[in-house]
Amino acid sequence: MDALIAKADATQPLSKKRKRTHPSDSKPGPSQKSDKTSASITKNTSLPTSLRSRTDKSVDAPQYKHIANPKLRRSLVQTSTHIAQSQALLSDAIHLLPSEETGFVQAEDTMERTWRLSQADIVKEAGGEAARGRLEMKLDGGPYRVRYTKNGRHMAIAGRTGHVASFDTLTGAVHSELQLGETCSDVVFLQDHSFYAVAQQKYVFIYDRDGVEIHKLKAHVSPTRLEFLPYHWLLASVGTAGYLKYQDTSTGQLVAEHRTALGACSVLAQNSQNAVLYLGHQNGCVTLWTPNLPHPAVKVLAHLGPLFSVSIDPSESGRYMATAGKDGSVKVWDCRNWKGAVREWTLRSGGKGDAEVEWSQKGVLAVGSGGSVNMYTSPSIKTPHHSSSQPPLYLTHPLPSASHRPITSLRFAPLQDILTIGHAKGTSSILVPGAGEGGMDTGEGLDLYEGVKGRREREVRGLLDKIQPDMITLDPEIVGSLAPPSNDLFSKIRSLADRPFLLGGTGSSRAAEIPFARLPRAERLRVSGKADLTEELHSDAESADGSDDTKKKVDNETQEKRKMRGKGKSLKRYLRKQRKNVIDPAAVAIRAKIEKQKAERKAEIRKAKYGDEPQEKSSALDRFKRVSKE
Repeated sequence: MDALIAKADATQPLSKKRKRTHPSDSKPGPSQKSDKTSASITKNTSLPTSLRSRTDKSVDAPQYKHIANPKLRRSLVQTSTHIAQSQALLSDAIHLLPSEETGFVQAEDTMERTWRLSQADIVKEAGGEAARGRLEMKLDGGPYRVRYTKNGRHMAIAGRTGHVASFDTLTGAVHSELQLGETCSDVVFLQDHSFYAVAQQKYVFIYDRDGVEIHKLKAHVSPTRLEFLPYHWLLASVGTAGYLKYQDTSTGQLVAEHRTALGACSVLAQNSQNAVLYLGHQNGCVTLWTPNLPHPAVKVLAHLGPLFSVSIDPSESGRYMATAGKDGSVKVWDCRNWKGAVREWTLRSGGKGDAEVEWSQKGVLAVGSGGSVNMYTSPSIKTPHHSSSQPPLYLTHPLPSASHRPITSLRFAPLQDILTIGHAKGTSSILVPGAGEGGMDTGEGLDLYEGVKGRREREVRGLLDKIQPDMITLDPEIVGSLAPPSNDLFSKIRSLADRPFLLGGTGSSRAAEIPFARLPRAERLRVSGKADLTEELHSDAESADGSDDTKKKVDNETQEKRKMRGKGKSLKRYLRKQRKNVIDPAAVAIRAKIEKQKAERKAEIRKAKYGDEPQEKSSALDRFKRVSKE
C-alpha cells in the first residue's frame, strides 16, 4: 500500500508535458562513452544543403523584427529564406559537380612520352569500374560498323555479312541479335535504344529493341550511310544512287530528297550543333546540305582523291572538321571561313589511304588506318601549321594481328573515356583518358540509369519540342533574330503600301497583306518596276483639283482609254509599217504629234508634283524663228 501511494505521488498532472531530451543534446555522462573519432567526423562534416529539410535552421535569413505589420513581416521572411536557401543550394551544386577538366594523361618528365603507354598500363591504373570499358569482342560477320545511343549506355553493331546486334554496355545484356543474310552497310539508333535503323542491301529497315521488323523504307534505295537528327526526328540516308533523303520518323513522311549529282556516296556525318549534314564524294569534295536547300550550302575541294571519312568536332560547337582521303592525308578544317586546311599530315601507317577519323566530346581526334589507331589532342591539331609534319601523338593502339584489318568504324562512347573500334574480326573497346564529357545532363536524355517512365516522358517532351526541318541553317543563331531589310518583291509591296498615290488610292493598301501571286496584274507590274507610273501620277494630279466626290467617281471612258494605253493602237501600227529610210509627211506629222503629247503630259506631271510652270530652254537659233502674228 505504501508503494502505491509513493507511485501516485510521483505521477505529474496531465496538463504538464514531459520534457523529452534529444540523444544528441545530452552530454556524455560518466555512464556514456565518448568516441573521439565519431565526434571529429561529426564536427567537420555536414549534410549537403540539397538533402536538408525545409525547416533547416542553418540558413541565415533576416527576420525583419522592426516591421510592425505581421503579414508583411512574414512575407518578407519567407522571401528572404527562399533566397538564402537557393543560394545555399547553388553553392552546394557548384561544390558537388565536377568543376575541373577531365584528366588527360600527363608526362612527368620531358623525356617521357604518353603514346608509349599501352592499354594494359592504363587499365592497371584506371581502377575497377573504369577498367570494365576495355573489351574485345571476336565476331565472324565483319567488318563491323558501331553506333551508340545518346547517353552511351546501349551499343549496336552491324556486320557486312548481315550480323546485327544491340546490347546494354552497362549490364552486358543482349537485346537482340539478327542474321539478315544480306549486306549491311550501317546502323544507327533513333530517339533511344527502343528502335534502330539498318542500311541493308536494297532498302532501310527499322527494328525495335527485340529485333522485330517495324518498317521498310522503300524510298531509301541502296543506302550506304545513315544519320539520325535527334532534335528534328529526321532519319537521313545517302546511297549509291547519289540521293540524300530525309525521313521524318514521327510522321513517316519523306521531308526532302536532294540529288547530289556527284555519283555514289559512302561518307556521311552530321554537325550536332546545327544539324547540317556533311557528304564526302569521290571527286574529293565535301558538301554541306540542309533540307530546305536543293543545292549544297557549301562545297569544298578537300582532297585530290576520293574521301574516306569525315567527322565534326563537338567540343568547339562544330567549328572544326577532320577529313581523311584515299590520297593518304588527314586534314583539319576551320568551318567558319573555309580558307584552307588548318593542319595537314600524312598517315603514319601504310593503310593505302583508307583511314577513319572521329572526334570525341572533349576534342580528342582518333585516326585509324592500317593496323593501328592514333589519338591526337586539340591544341596541337587546331593550331595553324604550314608544313605537313606529324602532330605530336597522345596515345596509340595497335590491332592484335593483321587479320583484324581493315578498320571500318571508330566511335567514342558519350560521357565515357572509351573508344570502340570496328574491324574485320569484331570490335575492340579501348580506354582514352580525357576523351569523354564528365557531366551528365538528364534533361537532354543523357541519364545512364533512366527508367521506363522517364524515357516515356522524355520522348513525349521531345515530340512537343521537335524543331521543323526548315529551321536547319549553317548559323543556328539566326533563328529567332530579326530579319535584315531585303530588296525582294515582298518588301517592295510593303513599301508601296505606305504610298497610296502609287498603288491607286487607299483601297489598294491591302496589297501588303495579299501574296504577290494573287495581286492584280497592274499591281504586279508596279511592284516589279515594269509599270508606267507617270500615267498614274497624271491621273492623281487631275483628281487632286476636284472635290472628294469626284475622286471616288472615275469616268468610264477615261478608264477604258487608260486600259488600252500601251496596247497596239492603229497609229503605232501605222508607224511600224512605215519605212524609216522613207520620209513621209504624214508619218512625220504623226511622230511630231506623239512627241508633243508626251511633252504636255510631262509638263502636267511636273506641275502636279512641284507646282511650277516648265520653262522652255532657249537656244541661239531662237532668234531666227518665225513669230506668228496671231
